Amino acid sequence: MLKISELYIYPIKSLPGVTVTKAQVTKTGFEHDRRWMLVGENNRFISQREAPQMTQLLVAIDEDGLKITHKINGESLILPFNTPPLGGRGASRVVVTIWDDTCVAEFVGNDADDWFSQMLGFKCRLVYMPDDTKRIVDQKYAPGDSITSFSDAYPFLIIGQASLDDLNNRLAVPLPMDRFRPNIVYTGGHPYEEDLMGRFTIGGISFRGVKLCARCPITTINQQDASRGKEPLKTLASYRQKNNKVLFGQNIVHTGEGIVKVGDDLHVLSYNEDEIFMVNITAKKIDKYLV
Repeated sequence: MLKISELYIYPIKSLPGVTVTKAQVTKTGFEHDRRWMLVGENNRFISQREAPQMTQLLVAIDEDGLKITHKINGESLILPFNTPPLGGRGASRVVVTIWDDTCVAEFVGNDADDWFSQMLGFKCRLVYMPDDTKRIVDQKYAPGDSITSFSDAYPFLIIGQASLDDLNNRLAVPLPMDRFRPNIVYTGGHPYEEDLMGRFTIGGISFRGVKLCARCPITTINQQDASRGKEPLKTLASYRQKNNKVLFGQNIVHTGEGIVKVGDDLHVLSYNEDEIFMVNITAKKIDKYLV
């Protein structure tokens, strides 16, 4: 039996996530998930890839807004959910870039920009995704009506605890799940079973696995102290590499809205049999693999 064991929300893209026991599923993913993002002077997204010190800005979700705290100096910033955009609605709109995508966002305000610039040590601005922005996911892999927020590409990432356990058995020093920034973690089943999940439900909400997740150097950044290393990419590349990409976890889209909770059952309705979902396994071996 597969059960949800952990849920994560990442309100500000590439800042640490928030662990929750239940989450509201909206059209773009979990409520508040990556609705804010830091951008540079060219309005392109900033991430831990170039700024590992972002790991030191802890995020909490309160009833009325976000609280961001620098874990070393203790300074905090409050971002109320109902804060109007800088200059009034429409006046602060800007086109931002996430990888090859562009979409419309709104600047949050000068106070937020100044605080983040001071905490991170370089000039940046905070933007928010308004409700009327519809960022379509890559239609080569997912339905054209699926949308996401400021995530890299898709509204959710799912990883099985058994997959991390298998990886950790290969490492000299085990790593925590926060290296991989999933939204949904489940227990039970076989390692990497999430690779093959086609259609499944959690709490009555329908999900669909659409693309294995290619991992980047963020997985090598210690989320506690911002230090870099070679793992887990070095080890993953030895057995989880395909088409020159290191794969770990499954990107998923969804249909419907509702609540997902820790302890919910995950019911698999069908498995993916396309070759793109196979890593060290062939379609002929799926039934044996999942028994």
